[in-house]
Amino acid sequence: MAVMPAGAQEPQRGAPAVQPGRLTRVGTIDERFQSYNVEMLEVTGGKFWKPYKEIGKPAAQPSAASGREAQSGDTPAGMSADLYQHRPPLALTNRRLRAMARALGPAYMRISGTWANTTYFADTDTPPKNPPQGYGSVLTRQQWLGAIDFSRAVDAPIVTSMPIGTGTRGADGLWRPDQARRWLAFTKANGGTIAAAEFFNEPTMASMGGAPKGYDAAAFGRDFRGFEPFMRKEYPGTKLLGPGSVGEANADWAVAAGGYGNMEVLPAAELAASTRNADAFSYHHYGAVSQRCAAMGQQTSADQALSEDWLGRTDQTLAFYRGVRDKAMPGKHFWNTETADTACGGNPWAGTFLDTFRYLDQLGRLARQEVDVVMHNTLVASDYGLLDENSFAPKPKFWGALLWRKLMGTTVLDSGVPIAAGLHVYAHCLRVVPSGVALMVINTDKNMAGAMNVPAPALRYTLRATELQGTHVELNGKVLELGHNDALPALTGIPIPAGDVSFEPASITFLALPNASNDACR
Repeated sequence: MAVMPAGAQEPQRGAPAVQPGRLTRVGTIDERFQSYNVEMLEVTGGKFWKPYKEIGKPAAQPSAASGREAQSGDTPAGMSADLYQHRPPLALTNRRLRAMARALGPAYMRISGTWANTTYFADTDTPPKNPPQGYGSVLTRQQWLGAIDFSRAVDAPIVTSMPIGTGTRGADGLWRPDQARRWLAFTKANGGTIAAAEFFNEPTMASMGGAPKGYDAAAFGRDFRGFEPFMRKEYPGTKLLGPGSVGEANADWAVAAGGYGNMEVLPAAELAASTRNADAFSYHHYGAVSQRCAAMGQQTSADQALSEDWLGRTDQTLAFYRGVRDKAMPGKHFWNTETADTACGGNPWAGTFLDTFRYLDQLGRLARQEVDVVMHNTLVASDYGLLDENSFAPKPKFWGALLWRKLMGTTVLDSGVPIAAGLHVYAHCLRVVPSGVALMVINTDKNMAGAMNVPAPALRYTLRATELQGTHVELNGKVLELGHNDALPALTGIPIPAGDVSFEPASITFLALPNASNDACR
């Protein structure tokens, strides 16, 4: 049993109980459920979110470009250039980076993002120095070969989106697949796998994403009616996702409601009317904008990071898009193709243990609600990355991700414990072990221990940190860190007997019950 830390209060009486052998199946998730984003801009190099220490005024104002057609360059329309800083292409051959990504496999690697909408693939050995008219950046053969090789090496097939800017369009303004065809043909010829594709990244705010001036839902529909048959005919093995909306919810914190300057929002309901035949409903979720974009939408604070309001925003966004899905794409499952703590690169505490609660709680919530895949933004870049963008060392969320990968299988169970203030309990079949059960118990209370009766022996894996906004994480009291030659530490559970189990304040515990004898897990 866990030793109570000094100052912590004893758990309340009437603790809930779980019956691991009787938990019922509520759904399944993709084997690659836990996935991640590598921005297209990381592959090409260019301007991405500036570190906080480099920003003169966190509350940077949006530029006067809101709503105008994207010009050549790598600052999205409507955004202040002061928020961005140039970075070289990501070192996809780095040994540590590959080792860390491989440890999360199998996964999907989404190579997309706002900049992908206007990226030109230079299918030549002598790529142009500057992008052609109507594009914002150049992707070279060597850069894309590096992405393909990384994808294969770490067991993460690619999910992506198409270039859709003015450079891809004919005189009639309609999207043409010529550029996409060359790029996808090159990918296939060189051993790459495009597992799934959206038409373009976040059409909700099309003007920011590089779409032509005046682009609306009707234009999206006309374009999708060209994209879909092209993909079905020439790349039938690639799943089509849509509409790829972002930032909508029936709440005033929704980042597409009044945020990002004065850019027009294209509602998901209007976009999804054209994506009825897609294989899954895709959407993005951010519960707020980060401090970088303070002038563009509602923020949150570190004090709220364990609150039910903050964690519950994951459900609110999905509920909104579920309503759209039920009308336009009934029966289709969800792919959350981009999510993190906040938009605009994440808050300063996104790289600390504090955000691990949001990360794992989000996985637990979405797994039981028809969400097949969740793609965290990002693997590396900016504050919200799973790895440090300079050293590629694990951030706290990475250790949580490894435990999820080790223990939580693809069959989702009903834990029988409702989400409530303090203790959040999620249940899956135990990975690899037939009839076994895995529980993830998140205690969001900073002061009071939680308790639960577990009538079977288990292996316990508890994550805690001395400082919630620190970067050092302990597993069962031992600090997690890389060993010699970047060897990952052994993630070993502590045997505990059946009975009442205590969960320390502000902790995350996985319980593995290999002898649960659950029929749903056989």
